[in-house]
Amino acid sequence: MIHMPRLPELIILLVIGLLLFGKRLPEVGRGVGRAIVEFKKGVRGLQDEVDQAGQAPRPEATRQLNEAHPDTVAQQPRQAEAAPR
Repeated sequence: MIHMPRLPELIILLVIGLLLFGKRLPEVGRGVGRAIVEFKKGVRGLQDEVDQAGQAPRPEATRQLNEAHPDTVAQQPRQAEAAPR
């Protein structure tokens, strides 16, 4: 049966890890820290893109785009049409 490692087993694993990575341990730690920071930046950037994509363009912004780039006309958001009574 497989069980969780106990304290003596953890100590042995830590000693083996220190023997293998002893001199490179600070470098490994820095590398892991940089990787975490880059990952968080990527997630934050992705979240910003999703938030921006979820917002509908405003008519004023569309007008400004049309004036700035007359060859490509931005479409106005469609208004809900009133149903005939």
